[in-house]
Amino acid sequence: MSIPSLIFWLIFVIPLVALLIWVMRQDKRRGMAGLMILLVIVAVGVIYMYLKTGGQ
Repeated sequence: MSIPSLIFWLIFVIPLVALLIWVMRQDKRRGMAGLMILLVIVAVGVIYMYLKTGGQ
């Protein structure tokens, strides 16, 4: 892995996974809040990439 990849993992991915695990443990409805957060993040990522690439 290159240095930018490691920085990305340390700054974004690891805290996001920790946050999702914490939210799922706090949720009494078996992780529904964590799944909703994950769906929103994925949807925003897909829309962002679609707009940046012009749909290609």
